[in-house]
Order: sequence, then structure tokens, then C-alpha cells
Amino acid sequence: MPQWCGINMCPEEGMVGDDKQFERIHQLLQKQARQRPDAVLLHEEGGGTVSYGEMWRRAGAAKDWLESQGVRPGDRVVVVGENCGEMVQCLFACSLLGAWQVGVNGRLSGREIDAIRTHADPALTLYLGRVSSAVAEHARAQVDVRALPDLGAGLGNFWVAAARRPQPETGALAAGVATVIYTSGTTGSPKGVLVPHKGLIHFARVSAASRRLGSDDISYAALPMSHIFGIATVLMASVHAGASLVVRRRFDVADVLASLESPGLTTLQGVPTMFTRILEACPSSPPAPRLRYLYAGGSPLDPTLKRNVEGLFHLPIHHGYGITEYAGSLYVTNIDAPRSDCSSGYPVEGVELRIGDLDQEPNPPGQQGPILVRGPGVMLGYYRDPGQTAQALLPGGWLNTGDLGYVDDDSALFITGRSKDLIIRSGFNVYPIEVESVINTYPGVKLSAVVGKVVADQNEEVVAFIEPQAGSAVDAHDLTAYLKARLAPYKVPVQVIPLETIPTTVSGKIKKQPLREMLNQPAS
Repeated sequence: MPQWCGINMCPEEGMVGDDKQFERIHQLLQKQARQRPDAVLLHEEGGGTVSYGEMWRRAGAAKDWLESQGVRPGDRVVVVGENCGEMVQCLFACSLLGAWQVGVNGRLSGREIDAIRTHADPALTLYLGRVSSAVAEHARAQVDVRALPDLGAGLGNFWVAAARRPQPETGALAAGVATVIYTSGTTGSPKGVLVPHKGLIHFARVSAASRRLGSDDISYAALPMSHIFGIATVLMASVHAGASLVVRRRFDVADVLASLESPGLTTLQGVPTMFTRILEACPSSPPAPRLRYLYAGGSPLDPTLKRNVEGLFHLPIHHGYGITEYAGSLYVTNIDAPRSDCSSGYPVEGVELRIGDLDQEPNPPGQQGPILVRGPGVMLGYYRDPGQTAQALLPGGWLNTGDLGYVDDDSALFITGRSKDLIIRSGFNVYPIEVESVINTYPGVKLSAVVGKVVADQNEEVVAFIEPQAGSAVDAHDLTAYLKARLAPYKVPVQVIPLETIPTTVSGKIKKQPLREMLNQPAS
């Protein structure tokens, strides 16, 4: 029997009580299902619940069904959906079988989904349409799908693309990959990140400990489970702790506010733009009788947002730093010592960091440079992309994050931006986050995004896009004057462009590539 088999095949395998010995992510669910089968794992849309024991049964049934369709260990299974119980079920079913789930958010375009399917070369593609009309539309647009009823595996109202027989992955790589996450592709074609089982299991424990998650905790799960934040920080940490999740296909402010009261969220996590939406909708502190922990991740946190969120909830908002290429957060702030600044905090267990390229001495505290990391969560590579893998995975086990930052004398990490977002204006480095943080303090500004525009001699100009608050009009001339009084001249945007809505990814991160493309469009 292979070492990664599940309990329904190898009754004693993995049940040692110490998750450091676990090899595959389904063993975390397995452990909870044995110890607390009736405990609630999911509060679903519509009011139903799914227990740990029931999810374990569904995962086993789905694994058996996938096997009956010809899916083998090392095969890829593309699962198109929005957050729901079936997404969770399929992830654990693939782990049981030894296949790789490729989770795809149903809010992507048909072109984007087709590109991922083509690259992943799956044995099977599932379209989970029970809670998502967008997924149902994607399925109906395909010529090779058939609709299936509930098969008794919990997979109600879904479509399956015709089974194929691609070459399965084999060896250590096949057994080591838990899921493949395709990056948003804002700078080009999406890349398939090979996320390791061991990394997710390790971070599930670390993340649960960092928030002191227990079986009485209830978290909000609207961050897509096709992204590392939703899978690692939200889902896997909760399963490790035996906690519950309010699982939602999309973030909705009204639903968040209702969930704070019933079933009574104890933790609330999201990207900064989610908290911006909550602030806009809440003139005063909402009832939140059990809320004890707030966390913003996925992109930098600016001081204005931090101050306003803490004022609304009367709780510190914690912060961290993570990337798709690492299974979970790399740095988080200390729950017992909330920071007054916007630092990403301190390294989680197992993470090593250096600032600066490998061919030079590491940068001293206070000096910013490229961020390199290593640890148990480092990806196993980009799927079928050895060139990009070689650029990211460096000698000595180091991962080039593509981000820029520095540590202070206390070893706290500060992110200054993405290396690709760095603007070089007349020889001066401009970090967009610094400019955005000042813009966001201007009355009437909800969101901002700063990008560089290439002009003569490859010089760059600083351009700012702003999304005004509802009912507000921001005067670009007055805003520019405001910035001139607070920024060095070379950092002040030469142009301020109001937008009704700044584009974001399905996980809520601001998308800057469409903004750059907008600048390059010829004038009409």
C-alpha cells in the first residue's frame, strides 16, 4: 500500500495523534472526525451545517467516485467552483486518492479557466454549480461536459468534463503535492504553484497557534479556497483546531455583520479591501459579542485603514506576510503584543529570511532589498515551467519572493513593495505603498493604486488611480497639493485618475496590470 493512503484503506496509518507525523492533509480531517464527529465544520449558505464526521464520509465517497471515473494517484483534477462544502470535500477526496486538486475560482472568465485546464491537463474537470450560477454558465459553455445528479457523495448539482487519460505524475513529486494553485496572472500567463502537503500541515498548526484557535472558534470563510490564504490560513488552520467556518461563496458586508451576531464569529480575516468595504458600510461599531481577533493579509496594510478598523471594532488588527509560493504566512504579528505600526510581524516557526541577493552579504536592519525565504512551506516548483522554477527556487533552498522589504532592529518585517511594482523616477526609487498610504489619508478616498508609466529614456512617471468613497468627489488638484506637502517631489503623482471601482482579483487584491494597460491605451 502506498504511504499516503487513507484510513478507509489503511486503518492505522497516520493515527498517531501527532500531526507532525502526518503525510497528507486529509489526515487532519480524519483526526477530527474520529475525535469529534458531531462537531460543526461548516455553516453553509442557506443555514445548513456539515459536521466533521459527515465531511469525512463525503470525502471518502467522493474519493471512491473519482476512482471509479479512472482518476489515479498523480492525476490532476480541476475543480471549478466558489466556496462551498463541495470545494472542501473535493480537496480532501483528492488527498485520499493521491490526486492533485487544481482549485479554480468560478469568477474567472471562461478564457482564464480554459487556459488553466489546458496547462494542468486534468484527468477530470468538475464544475460545482450548487451555489454558483457563474460556474453553471461556465459548464454549459463547454462541449465536453455532462450534468450529473447528486451521486450520494455530497456532490449535488455539478457537471463533469469528459474523462481523459493524461500521464499521471509519479514518484516523490506525486506524493508530495497537495494542490496546485494558479496565480492570478496579472503580469502574464498564470503559473501553477505546487503546494506541498507537509507545508500545509505544518502551517495549519502554526496558524492555529498564532490565533489560539480552539474548538469553540468560528471564522468567516469568504476568501477563495482556490487561493493560499483561503486554503491555508482559513480552512486548514480551522480543521487543525477543530473550529467552525461560516463558508460563503463571496464576501458580502451584510452577511459578515449578520454572522458576527449569529452564529457569532470569533475571528475575522480578510484582505485590506474587505475591511475597507466594512468601514464604508458601518457608521458605528456593529454588534460582535464573540469577536476577539482581526487579521488583514494578502497585501500591505496602510496606517489609515488600520486606525479606522481598530476604532470600529475596538480590537487590534493583526497583520502578516505570505505569498502563493509558500504554504501559509511567513510572518505574523504577535497576538499578545499588537503593533502600532503596519509591520508584518515576526517569522512563524520554521521560516528563515534574508534581505538581499545571495551573491552579497545580507542587508543589515533598516536597509531594504529583495526578500528571500526558506522553510517547510516552500513550493515544490511551478508546474511544467522549469524556467520560472529555476528563477524562484535558488541554491540552498531559498525562495525568491519577488517582494522588497527590510527588518528593523527588533527583527520585525516591513514590506515596501513588489519588485515588479518598484517605480524608478529620475534615478530615485518610489515604492507605491508609501505613496498609497498617504493618498488613503485624504478625505473622500476609499482606495488607491499607484503605478509607474514608462516615458522617454525609460524614465517612469508616478500615476495614481483613486476610488472615491460613495457620495464623495475628490478634486485631483487639491489632492496633488495635499501630497506635495507630505511627500518628496519625485514621489508625487504627475497624474491622479479617479475610477468608479479599482479592479481587484477574485481574492480581493488590487490588480495593477489593467491600470498599467489603461495608461498605455492611445487617446481616443
